[in-house]
Amino acid sequence: MRTGTDMEAKRPETPMGEAPLMEATGDNIVLFHPHIPAAAAEMVTRVLSTRWVGQGPRVDDFEREFGARFGRGRAAIAVGSGTDALHLAYLLAGIEAHDDVIAPVFTCTATNIPLLYIGARVVFADVQLRTMNIDPADVRRRITKKTKAIVCVHYGGLPCDMAELQAIADEFGLTIIEDAAHALGASYRGRLIGEISDFTMYSFQAIKHITTGDGGMLVIKDPALVDRGKRIRWFGIDRKAKREGIWANDIREVGYKYQMTDIGAALGLSGLVEFDAILFHRQQLLNEYIEGLRGVPGLTVVGTDVTDRVHAAWLCTVLVDDRDGLRAKLREHGIESAQVHYRNDRYSIFGGRRDDCPSMDALEDRYLVLPLHTKIRQEHVRRVCDVIKSGW
Repeated sequence: MRTGTDMEAKRPETPMGEAPLMEATGDNIVLFHPHIPAAAAEMVTRVLSTRWVGQGPRVDDFEREFGARFGRGRAAIAVGSGTDALHLAYLLAGIEAHDDVIAPVFTCTATNIPLLYIGARVVFADVQLRTMNIDPADVRRRITKKTKAIVCVHYGGLPCDMAELQAIADEFGLTIIEDAAHALGASYRGRLIGEISDFTMYSFQAIKHITTGDGGMLVIKDPALVDRGKRIRWFGIDRKAKREGIWANDIREVGYKYQMTDIGAALGLSGLVEFDAILFHRQQLLNEYIEGLRGVPGLTVVGTDVTDRVHAAWLCTVLVDDRDGLRAKLREHGIESAQVHYRNDRYSIFGGRRDDCPSMDALEDRYLVLPLHTKIRQEHVRRVCDVIKSGW
């Protein structure tokens, strides 16, 4: 959609994808903003007065509370980033060099780079036009005798078609790893994301629903894997045995320095206190976008026609005609927008662009993310919608 004859002349010569970050000043509506809970400073200060600032009892508390709440009692392992959690999941799932792992072509590169650490082959599956999530039908087409696992990403906070993916996994004996970096608090057909698959990863990076500064969590279905996961998190060392005074422990597997600190866990615990309010606020904003942009020619809000799952509302993504024109129009009015994520096959590390993802090809130049975070209110969303409805 474009109105007016002077829009082209107003656009900057620099491609909008390279526009600088907008300052969070004045009336600007920025794309992202961290949410720091009211209790965070007090909880972190309390940790700083103890003997534990690295991994200690607050990490244990955070794991216990998180697993109970989002995994329905499953074990949770806190780590230094969502990427750490994914790498840990891939190792615990038994993925090895030369295994094939089917993963979405459209996601943060953090989903797929840990597979390269292992030496596995990333097999990119196409996305669905209506959700931008991995397409189960395309997943099925790409399964071979070498396929070991399926990785799905709940893009923007909208759950994937888990029933279809699980049916495929059951048929071929595959493991499902859920990248729920966007999807804290989401649910699918009445079940929380976190209580469905073998492994579910969450991110607490700065601008997620709750933050630990940077951090992640892995929720695990099989309790027999938990001790090994905790060893791998800490150089392969059994920390529990060390605490009991057994210092001459052998290391039998390669581990990593993937632990969370008590400082980060204190931030995370303060986020859990406010989580219901955070989620409700974000969902209200997303609903305001959906209603405010309904019927706008040349624009669709991603995922609005899916009714059997609950959106976690991390992103509001729209599909638009003339994306650069809309992004320029928004920026002229002090509103930041961006693509945020890109198709992974554009990066050389994954071997170059694929020619067999037609839905991604169709969406590549059409998607745009609008501001959605706890520093904005419904009136800000209405302002964004009014600017969009005035044409671009």
